[in-house]
Amino acid sequence: MAMDGVGRQAYCAFNGDADGLCALQQLRLAGELPAEVRLVSGVKRDIALLQRVQAGAGEQVTVLDIAHDSNRADVARLLAAGASVRYFDHHFAGELPEHPAFESFIDTDAQVCTSLLVDRFLGGRFHRWAVAAAFGDGMPGPAHRLAQRHGLSEGDTAALAELGELLNYNAYGECLDDLHFDPLALAEQLLPYADPLDFVRDSPSFARLRAGHAADMAAAASLQPWREGAGARLYRLPAEPWARRVSGVLANRLAAGDPQRALGLLSPRSDGDWQFSLRVPADAPLSADAFCRRYPSGGGRQRAAGINRLPDEALEDFVAALLAGYP
Repeated sequence: MAMDGVGRQAYCAFNGDADGLCALQQLRLAGELPAEVRLVSGVKRDIALLQRVQAGAGEQVTVLDIAHDSNRADVARLLAAGASVRYFDHHFAGELPEHPAFESFIDTDAQVCTSLLVDRFLGGRFHRWAVAAAFGDGMPGPAHRLAQRHGLSEGDTAALAELGELLNYNAYGECLDDLHFDPLALAEQLLPYADPLDFVRDSPSFARLRAGHAADMAAAASLQPWREGAGARLYRLPAEPWARRVSGVLANRLAAGDPQRALGLLSPRSDGDWQFSLRVPADAPLSADAFCRRYPSGGGRQRAAGINRLPDEALEDFVAALLAGYP
């Protein structure tokens, strides 16, 4: 059992992507979480993580980079049980609880991610991890600004950008078997490194992620748009583990290469339905999360969002809605 200093359990539920991992790493390095904190995570789209947390009176739950709107009932359950909840996130949150044991560090501005919020909370003590996270979360502008503020060299900034992209890449898959590393295992691989550049230089785990990413991106190199309009392009990936792993990084790269159009990626699920990722320009007529929240399992943030399950029989209507939403 993970215990704090007075014998009570402490929990941390975090998104398994770069932003969640780097936010967790900063808080652990800063001593904001007890050494034996009980961690809860999963693949990137596994965001209803608080269902798996059973905290009670006097116990603390820290939540990183998963939308409050998707965990609302469990936050209420934990607060009613006497737990305290500290929440860092940048996704659409919906109405927040008014409760003395609920502490919110939620900011949905398009220029912040969860690790940048944690960096702000910690006064920049472990800013290199926040730089890596922002790059991994598809926010190169804020990442470069933070790197410049702290005087990082171009070489170190580039290394952090690669690390962020690889940590993010590792989180994508339909199930944990699709990933190179379970995010819980990867969190433990990161923990000894106060400086992420040491992880880049010295860790066999980083080398494994780099090699896997290169192989998967080579497989994706010949991908062509499936449907497109003046304001949007839609790609359909094959039903292969490499395609599920690469979907997030590929969406960010394709969007960066065509910044004036919305970019969508459809990934087939093993049950015959689809998973969808969306990236939109800063001046898009409809935010990415607003479009995706039209669908039962959709959510995200202003520039990047997704839908966990899109029924196959609804695909043609969905394509029409996407092209109409981004004309």
